[in-house]
Amino acid sequence: MIGRLTGRLLEKQPPHLLIDVQGVGYELLAPMTTFYQLPALGETLSLYTHLSISEAAHQLFGFASSADRSFFRLLIKVTGVGPKMALAILSAMEAQECAQCLLQNNLVALVRIPGVGKKTAERLVIEMRDRLKDWGPQVSASAHSAHDVPASQVLNAMVAEAESALVALGYKPTEAAKAIVAAMKQQELSRTEDVIRAVLRAMSPT
Repeated sequence: MIGRLTGRLLEKQPPHLLIDVQGVGYELLAPMTTFYQLPALGETLSLYTHLSISEAAHQLFGFASSADRSFFRLLIKVTGVGPKMALAILSAMEAQECAQCLLQNNLVALVRIPGVGKKTAERLVIEMRDRLKDWGPQVSASAHSAHDVPASQVLNAMVAEAESALVALGYKPTEAAKAIVAAMKQQELSRTEDVIRAVLRAMSPT
């Protein structure tokens, strides 16, 4: 079992990561909450990992903290919630924020997440309630934070990257494109991560 990786960040295209660990390239999937904490390409980082094995594929997921990974593992135990949906949930909100929504029966916030319908949201609340008693933020190493600038400063490239990431998270292309334009009109955004964060906030209930 691969529990943690430390290496050089080669590629980051939400939700995909490529990390070079002593000459071996590991492909990972990571939630946006982890992407916000990634260093610049070429920098060293450490991620906690979870290996998901199914008949279709073997997938490695990366997280900035062990608390995020443990929350992910709780989510995939819920009936009808697989790794892809768990990744979408942790991309839409921080683990602590999601835990609060679940404990407060905030179905409105949950159903706003792509792929989460009312029945799934209800199952999340019911099945996660008791499990959250043993879960809590843990002091742990996290991915190195850095206010890195995307390799390309071309606006069109940044918009394309943001749209690709949002589509991968479950939003329709037209919906993602409109949301990006709206977000960029409201504030000046210079990084792909900032654009995605602004869109996800705008699509979440206040």
